[in-house]
Amino acid sequence: MNAVFPGSFDPITSGHMDVLTRAARIFDHVTVTVMHNARKQGRHLFTLNERLEILREATAHFPNVSVDTFGGLLVDYMARQETGSVIVRGLRAVSDYEYELQIAHLNRQIGDAETVFIMAATRWSFVSSSMVREIASYGGNVSEMVPRASASALRRKHADVYEEREAELQAQTTGS
Repeated sequence: MNAVFPGSFDPITSGHMDVLTRAARIFDHVTVTVMHNARKQGRHLFTLNERLEILREATAHFPNVSVDTFGGLLVDYMARQETGSVIVRGLRAVSDYEYELQIAHLNRQIGDAETVFIMAATRWSFVSSSMVREIASYGGNVSEMVPRASASALRRKHADVYEEREAELQAQTTGS
């Protein structure tokens, strides 16, 4: 049985990686699908191509994981997958469940697509892409919250902020 793990992945976090790692153990093949939403154009930190590149690097060690992109309804994408393929969604908290449950019911109603929920490990329950982006925008250390590919991309995206923060920390350390 195959699975599709959809999301915006702006950027992929350690919580996403936790869910993906477990999904890759359960399913024969997992396709991580970066959903492209034209209405959110310009709202992402990373371009679609950057997100695909980050994901390919972060998932390169999984022999049964591939990366793809799709715009439009997820159920249309699912209709083109192998029969019996399921949607995988990660959950962090009850608030995620309420939202994801509605989406799962809609996907089942309009496209006969089944959803499997995988709880993120407790240590990642507070990590979200938006929080990681916020911390990185101030030059904060997010290396524990994201895979190396995401951390590197965030450092490149906010290079000036990281350089300034490191200079300030160096000045504090040397007493200047």
